[in-house]
Amino acid sequence: MEVPPIHAGQILEATVLGRHKQSDLALLKVQATHLPTVPLRRDVRVRQGELVFAIGSPEGLRDSVTMGVVSSIARQTDPDDPMIYIQTDASINPGNSGGPLVDIDGNLIGINTFMLTESGGNEGLGFAIPAAIVNFDYQNLRKYGHVQRVS
Repeated sequence: MEVPPIHAGQILEATVLGRHKQSDLALLKVQATHLPTVPLRRDVRVRQGELVFAIGSPEGLRDSVTMGVVSSIARQTDPDDPMIYIQTDASINPGNSGGPLVDIDGNLIGINTFMLTESGGNEGLGFAIPAAIVNFDYQNLRKYGHVQRVS
């Protein structure tokens, strides 16, 4: 597997160490040092109405940023699925999946994953996996290569 370039012209080889389909996450190993990271927001709860930025490559348009607010801090989109999401009106489109949802200070509050739409266009219904779930899944993928959840 190859990962997108960090610097112009640079492509890194990556090995998948683990993945969790339900949360749309994978843990990759690359042979590189001094890679940039996004700090995980830990101390302050996400609040409804908070300003957020969704970063990604919608429709292949690299390094795009959209702005919105947190519409809901714990949205369950399917009653049969226990997964909860941060709902935002920041534009999240195909290609944004896997990109960060950050607060005004650049701290990770979620990972963009999907949008709901009736028309096929953006309707302000974007969803991100909360950072606490991302961190839990990361720790499990790193330790076990898969996510262990209690049923």
